[in-house]
Amino acid sequence: MKSVFSVRQINSYIKNMFTQDYLLHSVLVRGEVSNCKYHSSGHIYFTLKDESGTLSCVMFAGNRRGLSYPMKEGDQVIAAGSVDVYGRDGKYQLYATRIIADGAGALNERYERLKKQLGEQGLFDEAYKQPIPRYIRTLGVVTAPTGAAVQDILNISLRRNPYLQILLYPAQVQGAGAAQSIVNGIRALEAAGVDVMIIGRGGGSLEDLWAFNEECVAQAVFDCSVPVISAVGHETDTVITDYVADLRAPTPSAAAELAVFEFAQFEEDLRGFRDSLTLAMNRRLGELRSRTALLERAVWHGSPVYQIRDRRMYAAQLEERLQNAMERTLLRDRHRIGLLAGRLDARSPLAKLSGGYGYLRRERDGKPLQSVEETAVGDRLLIRLRDGSLEAQVSAVQPDERQGMEKRSRESSGME
Repeated sequence: MKSVFSVRQINSYIKNMFTQDYLLHSVLVRGEVSNCKYHSSGHIYFTLKDESGTLSCVMFAGNRRGLSYPMKEGDQVIAAGSVDVYGRDGKYQLYATRIIADGAGALNERYERLKKQLGEQGLFDEAYKQPIPRYIRTLGVVTAPTGAAVQDILNISLRRNPYLQILLYPAQVQGAGAAQSIVNGIRALEAAGVDVMIIGRGGGSLEDLWAFNEECVAQAVFDCSVPVISAVGHETDTVITDYVADLRAPTPSAAAELAVFEFAQFEEDLRGFRDSLTLAMNRRLGELRSRTALLERAVWHGSPVYQIRDRRMYAAQLEERLQNAMERTLLRDRHRIGLLAGRLDARSPLAKLSGGYGYLRRERDGKPLQSVEETAVGDRLLIRLRDGSLEAQVSAVQPDERQGMEKRSRESSGME
């Protein structure tokens, strides 16, 4: 009778056969995900299927880092791992260690992986980004020579500044060799000495834009000494060069507006600057003239000539004041003397004599006569007139009747 084997032995034998087949140790299997289950333990159980069959798969929790996105039903994936037999159930399955999305999903994963790698290397760091010059003379453009993107850049750039020089490098922006063509364009325009460079193209799928996600293009943008503006696709499209470039523009048209200054506005600004500068210069010149005049006056006031002239003027003023004071004093004294002279004239005997009066006195004693009773007939008298004197002799004495009546009246009154 032939040997009888247990189930365990058969499963072990089959497992050993799988173990000895090195091809099954590392395989890549493409298929559609079905029956995907995330276990509470962290393991992922799922099935890969295609039009011809199915394959059970498991990814243990320790290998979850090999899955870069949340896998779900219907995803097209490529699973990497080994095929082995699970002895307890007697069934083989794929033990996945890494799962990547197939097709566009694979590109997304590659994109995220390169983005993470370059970010860790510091290519996205703001410290390395160069400012875009405000005023440029030469614009470099790396893009396809035909298409809407290059036309938009040329039209907008020349409309904003008709004197701008534009150097176009006709690069291949899609398909095999596109990445190297873009790199060559960046290096050629950098050597030409352009002021700013625009690299980009119009919109498209992720596959169409993939040349701007290549590491060599990102490194060329980072190494470029000329400021680079990335303008790839539409506003919602994002590529690796957007992160590495010094400035990201949502569209090629926006890149032209960001890179090229508007010449008409530039002229207006220049006129404004000229007017402001002229006004400031005139104001400053006025201030300096005023200050110079003040300094000139200060120097003149401190000079010996000014000091001598000032002292002369002061002396002349003092002299004039002294003369005026003297004249006022003399005038006042003349007026006072005049008043005194008037008063003296009023009291002067000569003044009375000049009015027809005379001065009488007795010759014998020189006593002035004030009454006829003080003299007698025969007395010699001296008469003083205004212009000389006379000698006379009293021949008669005739008292005033009125005076005699008053005298007798007084005597009568006294007697009573």
